[in-house]
Amino acid sequence: MYLPYNKNLVTRAKELRKNMTLAEKKLWYEYLRNFKYRVHRQRPIDNFIVDFYCPQLKLVIEIDGDSHYTENAQEYDRQRTEILQGYGLKVIRFHNHDVLDNLAGIVTIIEGYDPP
Repeated sequence: MYLPYNKNLVTRAKELRKNMTLAEKKLWYEYLRNFKYRVHRQRPIDNFIVDFYCPQLKLVIEIDGDSHYTENAQEYDRQRTEILQGYGLKVIRFHNHDVLDNLAGIVTIIEGYDPP
């Protein structure tokens, strides 16, 4: 499956990898880094940079902070999810607090994911 890769976002993606949020660091270092399938951090797809992407599962994992819960941000995230789903990807979102306070629950959800 072809996913558009925007080379113009590579520099920004590298910056984001170096400056992950606390929740992104926790999920990465305590789980996804050693996940049974390869996972990419801060991966450019189309005109977006997704937090985590697992090509084998066609899965995008987004970790949302408080800024994602404004009306405009929720509409943007909805449109972004719709576009990513158009490429055959499944997008799952978790709040920062959920990752920081309940990593075991997040792991259970990811482990229970059935790819298309």
